[in-house]
Amino acid sequence: MATIAPFRAVRPRPELASQVAAPPYDVVSLKEARDLAEGNPHCFLRIGRAELELGDGVDPYSGEVYQRGADNLRKLINDGVLAQESQPLLGVYRQKWGQHEQTGIVALASVDEYDRGIIKKHEYTRPVKEADRVKIIETHESQSGPVLLFFRQTAKIDQWLKGVTNTKPDVHFIAEDKIEHTVWSVRDPSAIQEVIKDFQVLPALYIADGHHRSAAASRVRASRGHASVLPSGNHEDGFLAVIFPHDQLQILPYNRVVRDLNGLTPKELLEKLAPHFELQVTGQPGKPPSAGFDMYLEGQWHRAQPKQDPSLNSQRDPVRALAVSELTERVLDPLLGIKDQRSDPRIDFVGGIRGTQQLAALVDSGDWAVAFWLYPTTVEELMAVADADRVMPPKSTWFEPKLRDGLFVHMLRDE
Repeated sequence: MATIAPFRAVRPRPELASQVAAPPYDVVSLKEARDLAEGNPHCFLRIGRAELELGDGVDPYSGEVYQRGADNLRKLINDGVLAQESQPLLGVYRQKWGQHEQTGIVALASVDEYDRGIIKKHEYTRPVKEADRVKIIETHESQSGPVLLFFRQTAKIDQWLKGVTNTKPDVHFIAEDKIEHTVWSVRDPSAIQEVIKDFQVLPALYIADGHHRSAAASRVRASRGHASVLPSGNHEDGFLAVIFPHDQLQILPYNRVVRDLNGLTPKELLEKLAPHFELQVTGQPGKPPSAGFDMYLEGQWHRAQPKQDPSLNSQRDPVRALAVSELTERVLDPLLGIKDQRSDPRIDFVGGIRGTQQLAALVDSGDWAVAFWLYPTTVEELMAVADADRVMPPKSTWFEPKLRDGLFVHMLRDE
């Protein structure tokens, strides 16, 4: 049983939605955040990444930053830029990026079902990021970064979504990154109850993007000692989510750069890879093979394809069948000495949206020794790992397009 609930969302006035909506604060640099917010007092990055308004030396995890974000949220509400719905509703949120389109339901998901594993995870969280999310929720008294969930598509929910999206939307705009955003509201109680019942027959929901946000919601609920019944209103027992059908999601690769070669020369690294991979020098790479990766080293791209098909491991262990696992087990751990990707400062992660040119530029700068471009994890692989109660290596998926912050806010206290 999967539980969703309507809520009294705080939302921007429709004519201001494009000014308020902003990328998630943790996928843009401080400079990018400042550039996006420049000249726009309504930009939601002023809430999620409030250090953009403060000096360069400010600690982004300081109380001053969290309080500035809370004050900025309060100002948008007081100024009428944001307003709370008078009754609980569900939203429908469509994103279109080029030829890709995905349409999901904006609702509260159940913290209790997250805690009990009905909402399935596929990765561990990083303590610093989780604590940051907790501080934001507690200081702002709200959840403003929705968790991206998904479910196995059903004909009934598909039909329900088509019925909503055939009506006139509340909000429509194209953002500066050319992604199109459209929002509908569902206020009719019978329509809300219809889709709630359709979700109740689902055995599980899956986290696509937002492990830190959902974990933080669980910690906040636990610290406040509330019961585990999800109401149809504002409460710590629910967390803000946008829930998509599984067959509409798009995963890009989540790539890696490593600071040094762990004492190896480039030639020695290639020699140590040779027993396990077919190596081929390439030009600007295309899409990597499903079982391999491309590696940028000393100004040259190399394609590495496993000599043994890792899909043979999938029946025994769905994690080992992943391209990122092949890289971890054959390269990062034994050769480059990266034992814990979550904490080792010698490795960093680059979302697939940045492209291969960004990877090459990082290595060419001299700050990084090698870059790896991976084949993206599939939605089916993600579900197989989650259904087996396993976790992927850190940063195995990069979902695109990202959900915009600020279109829906879940307040923990009524306005």
